[in-house]
Amino acid sequence: MPRTTTVESSGCPPLRALTFDILGLIKVIEAKGEQKEAPKVVERWGEPDASRCVLATSLVDREFDPLLGVARKNGKIEVLSPVNGDVRASISIESQNHTGSEDNSVVGLHLFRRERLGSSSRSCNLLTCTSKGQASMRYVKMSKSLEDSGGESTQTTWNVCGSGSILCSKVDADESYALFGGKGVEVNVWDLNQCAKVWSAKSPAKNSLGIFTPTWFTSATFLCKDDHRKFVAGTNSHQVRLYDISAQRRPVVSFDFRETPIKAVAEDVDGHTIYIGNGSGDLASIDIRTGKLLGSFLGKCSGSIRSIVRHPELPVIASCGLDSYLRIWDVKSRQLLSAVFLKQHLSSVVFDSKFFTREAQVPPQQQDTDETLQTEEDEGKAVKRKKASKEHSGSKKSKSKKKSKRSKGDSSDIA
Repeated sequence: MPRTTTVESSGCPPLRALTFDILGLIKVIEAKGEQKEAPKVVERWGEPDASRCVLATSLVDREFDPLLGVARKNGKIEVLSPVNGDVRASISIESQNHTGSEDNSVVGLHLFRRERLGSSSRSCNLLTCTSKGQASMRYVKMSKSLEDSGGESTQTTWNVCGSGSILCSKVDADESYALFGGKGVEVNVWDLNQCAKVWSAKSPAKNSLGIFTPTWFTSATFLCKDDHRKFVAGTNSHQVRLYDISAQRRPVVSFDFRETPIKAVAEDVDGHTIYIGNGSGDLASIDIRTGKLLGSFLGKCSGSIRSIVRHPELPVIASCGLDSYLRIWDVKSRQLLSAVFLKQHLSSVVFDSKFFTREAQVPPQQQDTDETLQTEEDEGKAVKRKKASKEHSGSKKSKSKKKSKRSKGDSSDIA
């Protein structure tokens, strides 16, 4: 069983998180009850297979009909239900675009919440990007049976870079713009409605020693939900940069964080606080308006941090990485609330914030009928057991009578 670690704190509030690892497993972690308890693994979806390693994920977190997108190493993209793990649609981009090879794997995936032009209510709209810069907008048909899903798939494809390797991508909250960046690729912003580039960053100037920092972006995120013009990017040279496309092409704010590459960046709901994690397991919160370090999260991670996510309602964040632990942190005190050991190297984590709302909306009549059916089944089993016990006792009595008759016959013969 997975090991859980609880520290001296106020406890972990009720939440539900889904983790993804290098063996393609999806694990559901829940913390239930009014009393704040340590989260536990309640479900595991899939079988261990290195070829099904999860490379990118996207969650449509809504109350009705939520969707979960998973891009795997073998070139398949699956659309699942985050409630029970049922596969709603599955497509193979390897056969369509020959992108299943390791040097051109999927690095970015986004499921659209709203229906886009030309799509129907029974279709799933998603954006993918490969390491070679091939971006695709797809409309995939979803059906009840997995065999019928993915049959009709229309797509729009374009290249976001001429050379280099894409390592990070992100779509804004309005789902109208997307940014891409990577090794040898400056961060650029694209209009998804027109599939056209609207802005591209410019390399920073040389430092006082005349040394030029090579372009190598590892993570990026938009800063605010209401404004797509500001975003934060982390680099392999342990730099954190704030860009404003309405001001200039070079970073507005730039500072160094520790000595290892930045591996994960996440934004807060306030619009000016960010959370960053690096390759040595350091996790901190920073006010990006001034570049001031607000504080480091207490409790050293023993491996590279690969994913950070902020809960949209609760004041907590989750982080995971190569040390195989899912950690829940308090954003105010920066204390470690709980940690769950999940055995495999983790690549991503998402919060399902609407799960308990959906669970509470189950009609009470259905629960009553389920309970009555269960009690009827239990009563039926009890009656059957009583009948069986009676029959068994009756057979015992008949056997004893036969034995007594035989003994009487033997005694008469002897007389």
